[in-house]
Amino acid sequence: MGEIVHREVQANGIRMHVAEAGSGFPVVFCHGFPELWYSWRHQLRALAEAGYRAIAPDMRGYGGTEAPEDPRQYTMKVLCADMAGLLDALGLERAVFVGHDWGGAVVWQMGLRYPERVAAIVGLNTPYAPPSNRRTTEALRDYHGLTDETFYMRYFLRPGVAEAELEADIERTFHKMFMDWTRAEDFTTFMRVGGDGSGVLARIPDDRRSFLSDEEIAVYVEAYRKTGFRGGLNWYRAADLNAEEEGAPQGPQLHVPAMMITAANDTILKPEMAAAMPALIPGIRMEHLERCGHWTQQERPEEVNRLLLDFLAGLGLQQG
Repeated sequence: MGEIVHREVQANGIRMHVAEAGSGFPVVFCHGFPELWYSWRHQLRALAEAGYRAIAPDMRGYGGTEAPEDPRQYTMKVLCADMAGLLDALGLERAVFVGHDWGGAVVWQMGLRYPERVAAIVGLNTPYAPPSNRRTTEALRDYHGLTDETFYMRYFLRPGVAEAELEADIERTFHKMFMDWTRAEDFTTFMRVGGDGSGVLARIPDDRRSFLSDEEIAVYVEAYRKTGFRGGLNWYRAADLNAEEEGAPQGPQLHVPAMMITAANDTILKPEMAAAMPALIPGIRMEHLERCGHWTQQERPEEVNRLLLDFLAGLGLQQG
């Protein structure tokens, strides 16, 4: 019942790798940086066993999905068209969308851009914010009180620099990045580019403490040895271009069944950043996980699965 199968589809003009499990009402999972469909493995199995069709693509730029070189091919308009194209390729009219990190930004945008394709939205860590003409990397830099030298998003904008750091030793990169809630200080060091611009990983101890097993980390290492990090970094390099989009949806409110899950020890996507969401998304369900860092669905899969299944059960969706 919970067996994960893989396929390739054509969606929005690119080849997309998709992992799926189960049958029933579709639930699409959108991952963030630097992850893969694999970050949702626990959710795919749990939802399949509960009677849903769980679908997790490698997002544009990642894993087995194509990675255009031009950052302009990673704007929110394009990324949301990818997800609408995925539904088209699978012959689906609507789905529940679940997103984490950059995938969280995509699923909230799906509610604005393709409301007729969205049955409900679940966001992990990434808050919904009404569209703005502010440049994303500058707005978040200023929110955290940092500088171009000491904010990771601005560091990521420099072509080739982050690639060189992250690809120097990919196994070490993932051991340093996949840190649990007890290493929130290290996550802040990542955000601050070491505090001195030396690199996002340079000042993080190489003690191999992770909530993932060596076998799980090896899945990421194998994938990124093939692709490198450029595709994922292009999401950051496109972020400020979203402010220039003509005819972008404005909101500010989003009218769709929704749940937001915040994590107490995520020092970049802080829980307080979601404080305005109940006013912006009427009826939203707000949930919070203590002792949880940034990698929520992988660090706390049982709690995430429980919340997801409870939320889905309350929607009264036809499960096929």
